[in-house]
Amino acid sequence: MDLSNWIERNADFRPAKVAVHFEGAAITYGELDARIKRLAQVLKHQLGIGRGDRVAHIGYNSPELLDLLFACARLGAMLVPLNWRLAPPELLYILKNCSASVVLGEVDFRPAIDGVRGELGDCRFVGYGGGEGWVDYDGLLAKAAGDDANPNVTGDTPFLVVYTSGTTGRPKGAVLSQDAITWNAVNSTHTFDLTSDDIILTCLPMFHVGGLNIQTTPALHAGATVVILPRFDPGAALAAIREFEPTQFVNVPATAQAMTEHPDWDKTDFSSIKQMITGSTTVPLPVIRTYQDKGVPVGQIYGSSETAPIAIVLRGEDGERKIGSTGKPALHCEARIVDEKGNALPPGEAGEILIRGPNILIEYWGDEEATRAALRDGWYHSGDIGYRDEEGFYYVVDRKKDMIISGSENIYPAELEAVLDDCGDIAEAAVVARPDEKWGEVAVAVVVPKKGAGLNRDKVLDLYTDRLARYKHPRDVVFVDALPRNVMGKILKYEIRAMVKE
Repeated sequence: MDLSNWIERNADFRPAKVAVHFEGAAITYGELDARIKRLAQVLKHQLGIGRGDRVAHIGYNSPELLDLLFACARLGAMLVPLNWRLAPPELLYILKNCSASVVLGEVDFRPAIDGVRGELGDCRFVGYGGGEGWVDYDGLLAKAAGDDANPNVTGDTPFLVVYTSGTTGRPKGAVLSQDAITWNAVNSTHTFDLTSDDIILTCLPMFHVGGLNIQTTPALHAGATVVILPRFDPGAALAAIREFEPTQFVNVPATAQAMTEHPDWDKTDFSSIKQMITGSTTVPLPVIRTYQDKGVPVGQIYGSSETAPIAIVLRGEDGERKIGSTGKPALHCEARIVDEKGNALPPGEAGEILIRGPNILIEYWGDEEATRAALRDGWYHSGDIGYRDEEGFYYVVDRKKDMIISGSENIYPAELEAVLDDCGDIAEAAVVARPDEKWGEVAVAVVVPKKGAGLNRDKVLDLYTDRLARYKHPRDVVFVDALPRNVMGKILKYEIRAMVKE
């Protein structure tokens, strides 16, 4: 069995049940099943996609992305969802690294792909709505024919490649099996008490495991209904709550706060919401309180691309009593807190958080060294620092070394520092986080100019234009005479962070 059996079986039981609401259209489980099988025919017979081939997608949230997800599952192919906020060089690296066979793209993002497609060899390009140099998606569907599945696709078949930047600044492709997505769905069902009666609002981007797998795919596993917004907009999210009366939804702190600040906040009835789930980074207590004041229980998820992502969960019922905690290990997950030697630590002592379960990654695509570092004796080493209390609730006190989380997006200083290193007018530089009321954190470049260099703030910030996605760009520049270092010459980033914060 493969993941598309979720849709097939739900269609068999309740073919007329609405699976997806999207931009005024309602797609039933019967219709979704037929769409998936038709696309699988296209992928297999017209595009030559088979077991293990990588199929990339760049676009907003849409039913077509779900069609592609489950069509790949039928064929044993691997979906590579692309972050549409990335700059062309970043997209090129990912597409070359995974050796994508096909890219499916929406019109807004085709120029970014067109700028690099000459370096992608035999990769084919399919456009929603066609376009010069792009095969028309609807035209392919009109010619769909042939069988729509491959035999012997099983739960351990590699399925999803989610790129997440590493501390070196180069993206790493976390490979998740079909089983990982299934067990993640089971964890979600337990955490949120999901049933076929639920209505899930999806407003976070589904190129992230959070938007895709915290509730969206689990809802389809449960036979529930998903309301999909193309992209997050606070007014549209509030309007969807008024129109569809969803029972649950996921927010990151930045989007949760944006909704509270929208003029329609006070006129939106939240009585249908059983709970809101948040996470991705430290969640400000005032944001949690604002939803709780509306009568909305707030739960949290701790996890990452490597864990599909549900690993540690705080159910809404515990949200008030354990505010600040990220919860307990999910139903089919184990967690440990260990010291630097790998010894288990007792409650109250902080150490690295380790995760084990059927939902964790198989490997990093083509990166044996990173895989060995992350997966040891069956445990995923998160690099995050936390502790658990006497009741078994986990608390995260620090994050992967130096990582910046801005509006739920991960920003790795090494990637930004590489840009500064290329500038001949800079003697040395570092990038650290500065707290920000809107985004949680923003990146700040701390620069030591070479003598006589005519550097200013704008010149430094211009170095990032067209090289990295806009959300990664530093928001400020601090000029200093020297970076603080220890006796071994290592840059003391905690001192730099303190300086920048002040």
